[in-house]
Amino acid sequence: MNGAKRLFKTLTRFAVVGLVLATAILSWAEDGSRDTLSRTAQDAGAVPSYHLGAVNLGRADAHADNVPGALFARAGGSSGATGGDSGQANSVPQQGNLSEIGHKLTNPVSNVWALFTEFDLFFSDGDVNRGDSKVGGRMLVEPVLPIPLYGPGQNTWKFIVRPTIPVIFSQPVPNGLDHFNNLGGLGDSTVVTMVSPPAGSWILGLGPTWLFPTATHDALGRQQWGVGPAAAVGYATKEWTAFVFPQQYWGIGGWNKKDTPNASFLNLIYSFIYNLPDGWQVGTNPTITYDNKASSGNKWNVPVGLTVSKMTKIGDVPTKFQLAMEYSVVGQDAFGQVAQIKLNIIPVIKSLIRDPIFGGM
Repeated sequence: MNGAKRLFKTLTRFAVVGLVLATAILSWAEDGSRDTLSRTAQDAGAVPSYHLGAVNLGRADAHADNVPGALFARAGGSSGATGGDSGQANSVPQQGNLSEIGHKLTNPVSNVWALFTEFDLFFSDGDVNRGDSKVGGRMLVEPVLPIPLYGPGQNTWKFIVRPTIPVIFSQPVPNGLDHFNNLGGLGDSTVVTMVSPPAGSWILGLGPTWLFPTATHDALGRQQWGVGPAAAVGYATKEWTAFVFPQQYWGIGGWNKKDTPNASFLNLIYSFIYNLPDGWQVGTNPTITYDNKASSGNKWNVPVGLTVSKMTKIGDVPTKFQLAMEYSVVGQDAFGQVAQIKLNIIPVIKSLIRDPIFGGM
């Protein structure tokens, strides 16, 4: 029985990773100009950010002599945007100048296909740690795939798919008072799916989000499947974009231990981005996390931060570079993230679905 579970978990990981890699490879293959771009690749966050970004590695509900609950990779990815959509996704690289494309990449429901790649250096601390903050690193890979459903131009309904795969380079995991293991591997993957109606300057999206138990170590995931609602609500002008993007997950079974309750956690991206000349942007784009099953004092992590980004080209490929620094004004008492530095590299990729699936052109 244990062998079957391990085999099923392994196949699930490969399926999710394969789906994302196949999508990216096919996108590159459709346009020879992509050969000039380096393919280094992004929240748990969930939620992660990410995503949508969300996304940051979650938290540990830890005690000095025990570590109940799992650390989890938050997909979160971070995506936001502005200025609305000015055409179908098949012509995104030709739509407007680099600044306009950069504005759209800030919008979680825009029509731009992109490969969000985030590299995080994060610092964790709490009551179980008697020394300096523990340092960890991770990468979040988050393709953003808006599929046109019905209608022309700015009146297109879209179905947005945002898978997020956390790759953990080093995660400090407490196994007692002032004792830690540094673990690496895959975290749990998430897939946000939303329908977005045409809404002018409003940012609107709603649909289910899915949790897949792809973690390669128990402490990096929840060992269970999950599902819940996701929504994006905001407003965009030519000067700025603001939105909130909550993602709620409930565990629906898996192979977690009998004494581990089904998951119930929230990732919430809140974003405000101001557009500057020459493709520059400045603002904030953190991800709040809440774990309903954690003990008192270990439920919330609320970061604040500053984000600076620049839209440019690598060869013929529009690419956004984004740097953020965040500090958690509310964190887990026992052990959790207190600060992080995020670097996003976001190349635009060619749409695989050019025309609305249900017509309406």
